Amino acid sequence: MTALRTRMIHQMQVHRLAPKTQEAYLRSIAGLARFYHQPPDRLTPDQIRAYLRHLLVERQLAWSSCNIVIAAMAFFYTKTLGWDALRLKLPARKKSRKLPEVLSPEEVQRLFTAVTNPKHRVLLMTTYAGGLRVSEVVRLRSTDIHSDRMTIRVQQAKGHKDRYTVLSERLLTELRGYWKLYRPQAWLFFGRDRNRPLPVQTAQKIYYLAKLKAGLRHGAGIHTLRHCFATHLLEAGVDPRTIQVLMGHRAISTTMGYLRITRQHLASVRSPFDLLAIFQDKTPDRR
Repeated sequence: MTALRTRMIHQMQVHRLAPKTQEAYLRSIAGLARFYHQPPDRLTPDQIRAYLRHLLVERQLAWSSCNIVIAAMAFFYTKTLGWDALRLKLPARKKSRKLPEVLSPEEVQRLFTAVTNPKHRVLLMTTYAGGLRVSEVVRLRSTDIHSDRMTIRVQQAKGHKDRYTVLSERLLTELRGYWKLYRPQAWLFFGRDRNRPLPVQTAQKIYYLAKLKAGLRHGAGIHTLRHCFATHLLEAGVDPRTIQVLMGHRAISTTMGYLRITRQHLASVRSPFDLLAIFQDKTPDRR
């Protein structure tokens, strides 16, 4: 490990960047260095921008991938090396706004029914019932289930914040049955090593296999269940502010985005085609 790489890692740790963000930033800067066969601190701003153009125009990477590279460059050169941001002249990162795919309540039930492994089924149920991120559900501890208050404690979630979400009575029954079967100790959902949490990749595979068995064609990854949680609560009449707190959204606008995909909201809008007067062709029959 070079001194420059170590310096960048220390700086990212000071700024409390998530481990996955740190890995992505290191890969991005390493890619820049490999492209020029030079240490990144010896490159000029023109070379840095030329590399970004190479990614956009020649390699035609998706905006999401380029956004990560831009963020990594900005962090490395301004935070690690102390450059002035104006010296870089990096373009503003473009935000991609995609509507999440959600399953109907009936499809969610089909998903659970398709899973025969009790541990896998309860994992998916917990993700949906609490509106949890996959990184949150795999790091739940048995002590995070507060049956007396009917809440689930989510520790050090996104943004390094703790929060509480709702504990469903039905889920509590499922969890008690799960506990009798598996007797989890340190982690509620453990991996092959009972002293380690279930890997995120394994949780994703569990979801994909369940979706395949249920014959569902939409709903990308296990994060779909978190989207379903928010959407179904909105459809049930729960106010957005409450959902924001349960999901740990920083801004209410993030929660309000689910209004765009609720069935009630869309069903209340009539297509202009339905507003047109449909006239029958009154052309006389020439026969």
